[in-house]
Amino acid sequence: MRHDIVIRGGLVVDGTGSPPVAADVAIDGDRVTAIGEIEDPGRREIDARGKYVTPGFVDIHTHLDAQLGWDPIASSSCYHGITSIVLGNCGVTFAPCKPEDRGYLAELMESVEDIPRESILTGLPWNWETYGEYLDALDALPKGVNVGGMVGHCAVRYHAMGERSLDEEPAGADDIARMCELVDEAVANGALGFSTSRTFLHRVPDGRPVPGTYAHPEELLAFGRVLGKRGGIFEAAARLGARDAPHLPNTRREVAWLGELSRENGVNVTFGLAHSERRETLYQSVIDFVGEENAAGARIRPQTTSRGIGALFGLQNRPPFSSPAWQALGSLSLDERLARLADAKERRRLVEEVDPAAVAFDLDRLYVLLPGHVRYDMNPDDSLAAHARRRGVSPVEAFIDLSLETDGRAVCYHAFLNPRMDTVEAMLRQPVVAMGLADSGAHVGQIMDASQPPWRRADWVR
Repeated sequence: MRHDIVIRGGLVVDGTGSPPVAADVAIDGDRVTAIGEIEDPGRREIDARGKYVTPGFVDIHTHLDAQLGWDPIASSSCYHGITSIVLGNCGVTFAPCKPEDRGYLAELMESVEDIPRESILTGLPWNWETYGEYLDALDALPKGVNVGGMVGHCAVRYHAMGERSLDEEPAGADDIARMCELVDEAVANGALGFSTSRTFLHRVPDGRPVPGTYAHPEELLAFGRVLGKRGGIFEAAARLGARDAPHLPNTRREVAWLGELSRENGVNVTFGLAHSERRETLYQSVIDFVGEENAAGARIRPQTTSRGIGALFGLQNRPPFSSPAWQALGSLSLDERLARLADAKERRRLVEEVDPAAVAFDLDRLYVLLPGHVRYDMNPDDSLAAHARRRGVSPVEAFIDLSLETDGRAVCYHAFLNPRMDTVEAMLRQPVVAMGLADSGAHVGQIMDASQPPWRRADWVR
């Protein structure tokens, strides 16, 4: 017998928790058909000696909702060994959607997740109104990954309430009933669950928080009852601590209603959790609150990343400085940008227009990544400010010099969440914390964290 593919000699980790074993793996069609010592040849043979062979990774937090329309293999994920993705997180989805609301939902996605409106409108067929029809449209695409999706609060609320969905006033009984019908219909037709955004970071183009941000607990608990009846997950961009008092009363209330929703309906709940240097111990308080709720019968699993969540700045995308001279680089090619930096007159202008004290980042926490030296366990010596001090120049001049020395390939990395790898490790060691929050497909001009799932194995496990 000849197999389609035989992967030979790798260390197989089968995902069951069993110890790794050296083995061959045979694949026929779209199925693994044998694991062990395989004598039969393969039409294609892969030498995996010295490598791990694992099941495909599952990314439970992506925003690839639009990208699948023009990139059906979800390349940012599948190239990292991810074979299953979940869409529709943070309350932002493209269904349910009335035909006249397509532009609005595209603008909302652009505002929240930095995916261009025009790409969304031209890259998807938009041949649906209900969430079930949206899943049918995805099913018709020739995908290279397995896809599941959550129905999002933003689309549900806007479909039911229109402009009122953004108001601070609570939804009425009729509004809640209509939204529950939409959620019930979505889950009945294949949605994995329901997602919502509670954070004030997510805003529509005019600056208001997205639909659902101000939803009262009775509205959210009503969705929990739908999920309890149908079966499904409740995912939230939860409102945790950033502006809370030191003893975190608001954060405790947030976790409390999530616990109530889970307990009363037997629903699994998940939300993103990360630490920041502004509130270094917040994450542990949240985990403690979750422990109290779970001890009382809830099923809450916070999710976090396997490394820092940060933005990348460089000459090839967006420099870390803003002034008329720096902004003028935006319309130029990389070679033209490098020529500007090398020109003495232009260099002087680029330096003089920037007030280092007015830069949006702490330059001692803006880390330089040189070509071939990608890392996340940063130390103060890696910062742009440290490079400047060693060179005896300003941080702006140091950035210019590093860009010229690397042909524009030097990148500056600002980790705004999970910046400390020792704290990331502490979070991942908590049994209640799940791996997630990669945000694949979003903010790709500055952030590309689709490799979070394999990074956990490559860095922490290995």
